[in-house]
Amino acid sequence: MLAVLIILVASIVAYANGANANFKGVASLFGSGTTSYRTALNWGNLTTAAGAVSAIFLAGHLLKAFSGKGLVEDSLISDPSFLLAVAIGAAATGSLATCLGFPVSSTHAHTGGLVGAGMVASPGGVNLVHLWSTFAMPLIFGPVVAILLGTLFYLLLRRLNLAPDHRTRTLDALHFLSAGAVGFARGMNDTPKIAALLVGVSFWTGEKGILLVAVAMTFGGLISARRVAETLSHKITDMNPGQGFTANLTTSLLVIAGSVYGLPLSTTHVSVGSLLGIGIITQQARWRTVIPILMAWVITVPCAAVLAALAYAVCRTAF
Repeated sequence: MLAVLIILVASIVAYANGANANFKGVASLFGSGTTSYRTALNWGNLTTAAGAVSAIFLAGHLLKAFSGKGLVEDSLISDPSFLLAVAIGAAATGSLATCLGFPVSSTHAHTGGLVGAGMVASPGGVNLVHLWSTFAMPLIFGPVVAILLGTLFYLLLRRLNLAPDHRTRTLDALHFLSAGAVGFARGMNDTPKIAALLVGVSFWTGEKGILLVAVAMTFGGLISARRVAETLSHKITDMNPGQGFTANLTTSLLVIAGSVYGLPLSTTHVSVGSLLGIGIITQQARWRTVIPILMAWVITVPCAAVLAALAYAVCRTAF
């Protein structure tokens, strides 16, 4: 019974993740008027699915990190009640954010779930040093680096005439490729994090778990992405094709590097950070939207932690 619940809730986490994040790479295509919503959506889901499958071969470090090993006691990693509680915390947080149209980090939600459930299961067993070095530090500094790189890349590419304000055939091709690279990087980065929830369900451990997550993530992106898509495409900053291309290039480079080296960067934070960096330099940033998004980021971890803690208390009693 517990195994079935874990699979179900992990699938909901993946669905919510796809709904909230699959459009992040292609938001600039839609926002800059380069292509339609439907074309951007299909391209984003296709490239995300490809990245998700590649995680089988390229992102083993993240699967290990998000199993909770080193962060919580080893005995909890295969505890079905613990895994179910983490999944519930991440699923509820991600689903709520998607309904409200906020692009939040599934990485933050998952981390919060691990910490919240871990503190209830073993109050002194959460390794805070490991939490800072492996999870918190990359998540905090990721968007800062993205803002700086987005700004620098835009200034450099403008000087080299590779980021013009208007569409050209070459820029359109580069823009589509960079958007696809972000989708690929996001799939590779996020899929193993969610698949780690299935580590205690023997049949779905490893490759099969990653494939299950990839399917659920794709359905989420196809069916429920519209609200977050509007926020990313039109409410953070005005953007032209050159700016969109620059934001995607920044995001894909950072997230792919993070995936390969096992750094749990948030694609959401990096993507929004790169867009914001360009918005700041062009003085087009829409702070009325950006500030609520930043506030949503701040509460993601404690929200997921509280929900996972409550879920673990219930699961421990019920099962």
